[in-house]
Amino acid sequence: MNALGAAESGESVDPRPTVMVVDDTPDNLALLDHMLRAQGYRVRAFPRPALALAAALRTPPDIFLLDINMPEMTGFELCKRLKAERALAEVPVIFISALSETSDKVRAFSAGGVDYVTKPFQFDEVEARVRAHLRIRSQQVELQAAHDRLRGLEEVRDSLVHMIVHDMRSLLTPVLSNLDWLASEPLADDARDALGDSLNASRELQDMIKSLLDVSRMESAQMTLAPALTELNALVASAVHDLAALRGTRAVTLATPPGDCHLFCDSGLVRRVVINLVGNALKYVPERAGEVHIEVASTPAGVRVTVRDNGPGIPPEFHGRIFDKFFQVNARQRGVKHSSGLGLTFCKLAVEAHGGRIGLESEGGRGSSFWFELPSAPAVRVGAQPSSESRSSSAP
Repeated sequence: MNALGAAESGESVDPRPTVMVVDDTPDNLALLDHMLRAQGYRVRAFPRPALALAAALRTPPDIFLLDINMPEMTGFELCKRLKAERALAEVPVIFISALSETSDKVRAFSAGGVDYVTKPFQFDEVEARVRAHLRIRSQQVELQAAHDRLRGLEEVRDSLVHMIVHDMRSLLTPVLSNLDWLASEPLADDARDALGDSLNASRELQDMIKSLLDVSRMESAQMTLAPALTELNALVASAVHDLAALRGTRAVTLATPPGDCHLFCDSGLVRRVVINLVGNALKYVPERAGEVHIEVASTPAGVRVTVRDNGPGIPPEFHGRIFDKFFQVNARQRGVKHSSGLGLTFCKLAVEAHGGRIGLESEGGRGSSFWFELPSAPAVRVGAQPSSESRSSSAP
């Protein structure tokens, strides 16, 4: 095991870095061996590439110094062989050669080398480059170890959150059942109002739990899509209709292309994307004079759905983070009492799972326009070809 690998694994071995030198010229080999040892390195010197490759596979060094013009195998070929081995792929390779043409150096870097020293060399330069690349490699190993530790902690956290959320859903089920039962009983007006508030809050909590579980499954690639031929115009109209209670006095319009608009998609997920985007727009526009416009349009590659509102808009500095998990833009200041910060994350993951894309166009104080595009193979689209015009009507 090399020194960097030992540091990564925590084993107690000689901490001095190991340099493997491969050169068919005995004088060069002896000189590098002597000078590197004098600087405190462990050195393994080989006059033949095949011997060096076999030895490196048994015990990887921390860095290679390779000559280029050697019998049996050139330094270029040896470097490619080293990079093809999983245990050696990340070990840095420095070429030391009398070849000084730019084409030779380019070929060395293309083979996987990290540096190039021209013979006759100055040892101070060689040692400085060895030291620099060992330091870079050490930092890479430390960064990878930190990344692995972080991933482990994230997995523990996600497992704990998943377990807690499942338990919350189980506890919430009887609560909703009992509230629904109470709603069917005769109650005083104030009690019925309180019951209605409790039902609404419980259902919002249920939606948050579902979003959290779905986002978790999609992030871990555990959610399987169930695509089927879907008529998108009807799907969007139905999703908008289901938001009638949230709509209030706000003006909602829907524009769809003439004829049917078919594509293969998971209709349940796409429906929830539409509900999330339209629901967000309704929450952020004013009760009076609020306007939300939904448009379905064909594109050369598929379909584009746009949800446009005349709400307060989103400042440009937040556009890059708006789809991040748990990210919210002053939701509380805008009067949105219940927001998990997961709705837009769910939309992004669901759309991308279909091979589509999602985006935002907005300016502070000038409304927002969320859109998503879904791909559709030509054979999937049936019915009349949409024209450039759209028919507009009030949403159902």
